[in-house]
Amino acid sequence: MPTGLPHPTAIELAKSVDCAALVLNLPLQPAHRPGVIENFDGITTIATLVLEFPLPETVEPAPVFQP
Repeated sequence: MPTGLPHPTAIELAKSVDCAALVLNLPLQPAHRPGVIENFDGITTIATLVLEFPLPETVEPAPVFQP
């Protein structure tokens, strides 16, 4: 895990999932909740990598995305 922002705890991830479901008015079945929390954990890891990648201020966005 890269340094910088601390990775959320399991309790924080669970609270984030519960709050997101509430705000979106999205019913979350109890059987699905652990999988959603696990996905939030993975998304958090990926987002941290993206946010911590250093880019100089002179870099401009590409007009067309080409993978």
